[in-house]
Amino acid sequence: MKLKVIIFASLFCVNVFAQLPNGFVYVKDVIPDLDIELRYFGDYNFVGKPIDGYEVNKLILTQEAADALKHVHEELQNNNLCIKVYDGYRPQSAVNHFIKWAKNLNDTINKHVFYPNTEKKNLFKEEYIASRSGHSRGSTLDLTIIDGNTGIPLDMGSPYDFFGIESWVNYEDISESQKVNRQLLQRVMAKHGFRNYPKEWWHFTLRGEPFPSTYFDFPIQ
Repeated sequence: MKLKVIIFASLFCVNVFAQLPNGFVYVKDVIPDLDIELRYFGDYNFVGKPIDGYEVNKLILTQEAADALKHVHEELQNNNLCIKVYDGYRPQSAVNHFIKWAKNLNDTINKHVFYPNTEKKNLFKEEYIASRSGHSRGSTLDLTIIDGNTGIPLDMGSPYDFFGIESWVNYEDISESQKVNRQLLQRVMAKHGFRNYPKEWWHFTLRGEPFPSTYFDFPIQ
């Protein structure tokens, strides 16, 4: 008789052959043509290097969040638009990496790109970094809209992961076309069950998420 090995993460069992806790999926299995660029897998992010826990460029979400995202994807495709995802499930080990980085005030390699007007010592106080992230619950993601022909992201008025008021959803000092693009993203995500974070135009969490109090820490692999 074969021995089935089970490990435990939080309160949920994980089959090591599947690599994911029960209730989680690789989103490419649900949306095969999804554009994924996990920024924390590479070095183009506010830390300036790959982040702990991101071992491959594979998007993981809860089944419910992936199913809802598929509806967003299909609606946008009707208008020759697509979605591009920058982050989904985030291991607690990655959050811990952010915390450790934030304590080193001399490490500001990408400050000029991602937080030029914010002092690094204030990133916690201004809630750009926290000791717990909704991403670790598996139903939060960061995304934008791209042109279906070119793959170029629509202009949202600020870069992804920009720490500043320019990234607030209702920031007014942007062009009308940038406002329209933001409103489109907010509208289609809300229609399919996601709520936004007002200080980040790219950040959404599934309403009624299945694990509202559990922060997972399995690697993305």
